[in-house]
Amino acid sequence: MNFSTRLGAKLPLLSTLVPIREVPKSWFLPFSHQKRRFRSRVSKKMALNAEKCDVCVENKLELVHSATESYADEAIEVLKAGKVIAVPTDTLYGFACDACSSEVVNRIYEIKGRKHTSPLAICVGDVSDIKHFAVTDHLPDGLLDSLLPGPVTVILGRGESSILEKSLNPGLDSIGVRVPDSNFIRIIARGSGSALALTSANLSGQPSSVSIKDFENLWEHCAYVYDGGVLPAGRAGSTVVDLTKPGKYRILRPGSAKEETVAILEKYSVIEETTSV
Repeated sequence: MNFSTRLGAKLPLLSTLVPIREVPKSWFLPFSHQKRRFRSRVSKKMALNAEKCDVCVENKLELVHSATESYADEAIEVLKAGKVIAVPTDTLYGFACDACSSEVVNRIYEIKGRKHTSPLAICVGDVSDIKHFAVTDHLPDGLLDSLLPGPVTVILGRGESSILEKSLNPGLDSIGVRVPDSNFIRIIARGSGSALALTSANLSGQPSSVSIKDFENLWEHCAYVYDGGVLPAGRAGSTVVDLTKPGKYRILRPGSAKEETVAILEKYSVIEETTSV
């Protein structure tokens, strides 16, 4: 029996042991056709991803409103509801909330990744409001009106008559107070019926924000982000001055208005506190 005859006799046996499976027709498609199908699937996936991105961008942009008086009532409403908003001031963008709500104040600390040992300042609408939250009767008449509104944070004693919640900056008997020279935040501070807790809109330890784009990664934590454009004051922030002691001052942070602040203090015969060695 030759080789061909022996192989022919074994083929039926092999066909029973190894069933012949149907080969997908696509295996035999020309390469150019397979390439077109692959490109089509990739294009569809890219289109879906782009659509999802568009939705994300659209959702984020819905949070952004202009920092104008027409949106002030909306901002006041969400503040009273215990939400955090982002607002422009006369120096930097800040996160603001009701200073008398411990729950939402804690939320600001969480957003920033900030230690609770770092105190928050408050913002009020008018200089005349400061006396409800801090001790001012030891200051020369007219001093606060000369410093504020403006890029200055004044540190004052809280006193027993302060209507601030004890949960704000616990353990501290002083409070930083701002009256920014910025119309929008002053309107909402007046309308809130309370002081606003105010801190810079950035992660703790990161550069401060002079535009809403600077803290875009934190928008999702805000009820609304109010856009006042690019702020021209730079990233130095407000000048922080301690006025807790009668007749004396201490600059805690130079900020953007140190020279002007010192000139006003000296005009009112407030002298710099010297540090004894």
